[in-house]
Amino acid sequence: MSETSFPINDLLRRKFQTSLIIISLTLCVAATVYLLLFGDNIGLEISLMVEGKLTAGFSSIFSSFIIFIGLLIFIAGAVVISFMVFVMMSQRVRDIGLMKAVGCPNDLIFGYFMTELLIVTSISCFLGVIFGILADYASIGLFDFLGFQISQKPANFWLILLVFVLFFALSLIFGAKPILDATKVEPSKAISPIYHFGLSKESGFKVTSKSGFTVKIALRGLFRRKSATIKIILCLSTVFTLVTVAIAGGIIADQTTKNWVEKAIGRNIVLIAHQDMGSQYRLLLSKSYEISESSQFNYTDKKYLMPANLFDNLSSTSEIIGMEARLVLQEHVKELPGYLFDPETAGTTEVGDHREGESLIVGVEPEKVLSEWFVDGEFLTENRTCEAVIGDSLALTMFSMPLNQSIRLLDRNFDVTGVCLDPINNGNVTYVPLKTLQNATGILKPNIVMVRVDPANRTEILDQIRTNVRAVNSEFEIFELDETLDKNLSFLGDIWFIIMFLPLFSLIAASLCLIGYVMLAIAEQHQEFGVLRAVGIRPKTVVKIISEQSFIILLSSCAIGIPIGIIITLLILVPEPVITGYTILEIVGWLLTALVVMFGSSLYPAIKFARKPILEIMNKP
Repeated sequence: MSETSFPINDLLRRKFQTSLIIISLTLCVAATVYLLLFGDNIGLEISLMVEGKLTAGFSSIFSSFIIFIGLLIFIAGAVVISFMVFVMMSQRVRDIGLMKAVGCPNDLIFGYFMTELLIVTSISCFLGVIFGILADYASIGLFDFLGFQISQKPANFWLILLVFVLFFALSLIFGAKPILDATKVEPSKAISPIYHFGLSKESGFKVTSKSGFTVKIALRGLFRRKSATIKIILCLSTVFTLVTVAIAGGIIADQTTKNWVEKAIGRNIVLIAHQDMGSQYRLLLSKSYEISESSQFNYTDKKYLMPANLFDNLSSTSEIIGMEARLVLQEHVKELPGYLFDPETAGTTEVGDHREGESLIVGVEPEKVLSEWFVDGEFLTENRTCEAVIGDSLALTMFSMPLNQSIRLLDRNFDVTGVCLDPINNGNVTYVPLKTLQNATGILKPNIVMVRVDPANRTEILDQIRTNVRAVNSEFEIFELDETLDKNLSFLGDIWFIIMFLPLFSLIAASLCLIGYVMLAIAEQHQEFGVLRAVGIRPKTVVKIISEQSFIILLSSCAIGIPIGIIITLLILVPEPVITGYTILEIVGWLLTALVVMFGSSLYPAIKFARKPILEIMNKP
């Protein structure tokens, strides 16, 4: 018989306790693997470089969430495995006493339980990797089913191996301490039925009130086992911090980023352009959520220019709220260095380089724009002709400090006054004054017109605009941008939805930890509960006492974890967050749901214990 057969049989004898540890660690590993693989598939690189579908600004926000959530999952995994091994050793201290009684040295006992931990850790990490990969494939399939084309990349072997090794080492390191502490217990204590490893019978907590019988017993039990209570509160606080960052942060970031996109594209906006030009513009807006091949498009073709009398026809439509003309081109651009003034030395420092690339150029009338971008810096002003606002992706790939630099296009230099978040062409866009662009190119007519219509009688207005446009040129058409806008918003919403539910893995692991704590509490108080039952206390009162302990622990954990999660979200992860009353209610609703689920799960061992006969309760469980 092999040396590992005894530890394996020992683990199989305690199926429930072994399952708790395996499931807890498996969920932590699976969440981390899935988080990194899914982020890689949708282009969210940890380096914050522009990859995949999202613009640099949105990718930066998503990547920040991935980094923080991944770090919190990693920390939660360390705390969870430490607590679960602590619970396991608390229930095995009698075995340690018997092993010492027959002459086993401490190092042999330590090696025996480390072998069990090694077996459990190996199984958990392996299963976590498998479930994480399967979850990634399932989520990409779900996005394809919803109509968003995301290519499934091959699983990054080295990334998966790194997660496996980190969690494997983490489990052994944090699991070794409870085992080492348990092996040092004196044989007489270990065998004693009144000794419980990691639990203190003494309590300095006194309740002076004569009311609240069950609450007093619950509080006395919590303070009597201070060490275990502190450990479980620390564990649950970490998980609630993670849950708050993902849920509260996800909801706030979801509404904030959607607000940015909706203002950038515009609601109730109708595009008027040549059929080919309109299709190309919608293609540029859809690059963030579907795969589209780049093709050469001649933006300067004369057939795309707006007829002069079209503006007169559109102006006659009274239901049009606003109208603006744009000239859209594709041009070669070049970064120009800038200079920073150092007040201490009265000198200047050059920043930037001379990088070059291609960018979508959009000429707009600053005083008439219908869009409202989220801008770092300032947008174009009416009286300044040589200013430019660049997209976030262009700013990241080509510029070092864009607000202190300039951009050169069409043999002219433009000072960069702002960086905007814009989904068009994946953020590779440059906005300049329309008149300046017309003078530089010699193209005096715009190639698209955008109007905002009154949504009250939308159908009649669109029919009237369509009739007026076709009366001028049958090749020109109107394009409603709301459908494209809704697709962008839906894609963002689906990604945030997945990020919001990533802590579900850790939440389940934390619920298992709470179940382990309840089992530990029952083992320590079983004689006390037996006496209460013998003097006439009903089983539901026992359940009430145990449930009050769980509730106090959960409230304490929420009081620590939720504020920390809110602070991280508002001060670090989401710039200029959009928060409404509905947002607060939604966050509160989800957090209460998580609290109720965890509390409900902790009642299972309490109900099971309370149903036992009194004689069985009085005996050692």
